[in-house]
Amino acid sequence: MNRMLISAAHKSSGKTLVSIGLCAALRARGWRVQPYKKGPDYIDPMWLSQAAGRQCRNLDLYLMNDDDVVATYARHSSEIDLVEGNKGLYDGLSLDGSNSNAALAKLLDLPVVLVIDARGMTRGIAPLILGYQAFDKDIQIAGVILNQLGGSRHESKLREVIAHYTDVPVIGAIQHDERLSLIERHLGLMPSNESPSAQAKIQQIGEAIGEQVDLDALLALSGKMPLKAPMSAAASPLPASAKVRIGIAHDRAFGFYYADDLDALEAAGATLIPFDTLNDPSLPDVDAIYIGGGFPETCAAELAANSSLRTAIRCAIADGMPAYAECGGLMYLSRSITYEGHRHAMVGAIPGDVLMHGRPVGRGYVHLEEDAAHPWPRPSAPVKLIKAHEFHYSSLENLPADARFAYHVRRGCGITGNRDGLIINNLLASYTHLRTIGSCYWATRFVAFIRQQIQLSRIESSSLIEKAP
Repeated sequence: MNRMLISAAHKSSGKTLVSIGLCAALRARGWRVQPYKKGPDYIDPMWLSQAAGRQCRNLDLYLMNDDDVVATYARHSSEIDLVEGNKGLYDGLSLDGSNSNAALAKLLDLPVVLVIDARGMTRGIAPLILGYQAFDKDIQIAGVILNQLGGSRHESKLREVIAHYTDVPVIGAIQHDERLSLIERHLGLMPSNESPSAQAKIQQIGEAIGEQVDLDALLALSGKMPLKAPMSAAASPLPASAKVRIGIAHDRAFGFYYADDLDALEAAGATLIPFDTLNDPSLPDVDAIYIGGGFPETCAAELAANSSLRTAIRCAIADGMPAYAECGGLMYLSRSITYEGHRHAMVGAIPGDVLMHGRPVGRGYVHLEEDAAHPWPRPSAPVKLIKAHEFHYSSLENLPADARFAYHVRRGCGITGNRDGLIINNLLASYTHLRTIGSCYWATRFVAFIRQQIQLSRIESSSLIEKAP
C-alpha cells in the first residue's frame, strides 16, 4: 500500500489544490484512494471526498487521542492513503509540536510531500528545504512539489538548485494557472456542494496535476507496509436498540457533517433521511431533525422563500420533536438572518436574530463544561470537559433574559461568550461543532434522547386514551 502526508512550508501554499488533484489523478488511473484531512475542517474534506469518490476522514490530534487517530486511519485505509495537512508542516497549537502535521506524520509513519509556493524563489529554496529536513530528523521528507512556477526557465533554475544542494527529489512542478484556482470564502475554499461545476473543476485540476506531477515517482516514494490498528477508545457506553429516523438537512445551504459522526448516528440505530431546506415543501416522516453547519447566509433569500418548510420545522420543534443544530443550523432556526444589509425571515424556533459580521466572532478550539440542564441522557461516567471547535462570523442577538443553555464555555465564544447550547423544548442548538470521538459520544446520546422522547410520547398517548370517556 501507499500512504503520504501532503504538507507545506506555510498555509496557502496550494496543498489543498494539489491534494484534490492527486486524488482525482490517481483515481483516474484506477487506484482506490482514501483521503484524510488533519484538523477540524468541513470544506476541504468535501472536495477531497468528491475527488477520490470516498468519504474523507478527519484526523485531529487536539480533539482525538493517539489511539483514536490511528484506529480511525487504519479502519478506512485503502490502496493509497492521502492525508492533507493543515497550515505548515511544523505548525500547531503546542510549543512542543505535539499536535502539528509533523507529529501526525510520525504517529502514522507517513512520508511527507512538501508543497512549496515557489513564487519569487530561486537559490533560496535550498535552505528552506534543508531547514525543514534538519528541524526534525524523524520526519521523512520524501519529495517536494513546486507550485506557482513562473515558466520553464524558473522551473529549470529551481530543479538545478535543489539537485545541487539537497537530496530531496522534485516529484512535481506546477505552473501558475488561473484556471486551477478555487473560489474562497471565510473558511478557505467555497464548499463543493455550493458549486454546480465542482466535478468539472475537479476533473480539470486532476488532469493538470496528473500531467505536472510524476505519479509513478510519488508512489515509489510512498510505499509502506499496512499500519497496525489499536483498539479504538471511542466505544460508546450507551447501547443501541430500536431504529429511529432522523431528518438531516443536506443541500447547498447545509453540508458540514463529519463522516464519522454520520457513521456513529447510524451505528447507534438511526436511519438518516436527507431533506432539502431550499426546495422541499415539508419535512419527511421523521422522529427528529439534525441541521449541521454551512453558509445559510448566502442562501438566505431562498431559505426565506421556502415558507412552508420553515413553518413545518417551527411547528415540529414547538410540538416537542427532538432536534439538534450546529452553527449554520442554529442560524437557520433563528427568527432572522441579517446579511449585507438585508434581513431575511428564518424558521423562528429560536427567539433570537442572527447578525453577520465582517470578522470572525468565534474561531478555533472550544472547551465546554456540560450544565445540569443538558437534556440528553448521560453516560455513567460523564466527561467533565468536552473539546470541540467553532468558526462563525455571526452572532445571535436579542435572546430573552431567561434563555436556558446546556454548556458553560471555558474556552471559546459560543453564543454569549460564556454559554452555548441553547435549549428550546427538545431542541439543542449551538455554535460549537461536536465530534463523536474520544469520549464525547454526542451522536449516541442524541439517538438515545430521541428514543426516550418517543417512549414518553407513547406513554402520554396511552394515558390520554385511558382517560377518554
